[in-house]
Amino acid sequence: MSWHTVRMLTYGFLAGTAGVKLLSSRDAKKVYTHVTAATLRCVDDVVKTATCIKENCDDIAADAKAINEKRAAEDRAREIADAKALLAEAEGV
Repeated sequence: MSWHTVRMLTYGFLAGTAGVKLLSSRDAKKVYTHVTAATLRCVDDVVKTATCIKENCDDIAADAKAINEKRAAEDRAREIADAKALLAEAEGV
């Protein structure tokens, strides 16, 4: 092993040890807590927005279904009227 490799391993060990101490400090824990709280607030907002969008989509789908049912009923009534007209013409001939 070269001295360069030993030196790099030592620096990595020292940086890792300092990082663990820094990340487990009381101030760091406060930061983690605030970041987590902000994340939870964002999640709540996203869930509220998604719920609102889903409700709107459900309303739109229900309205579209009603429109299609009405249209199908009108088409069926028109077909029946046309069939009655054809029967009336056939009887009159």
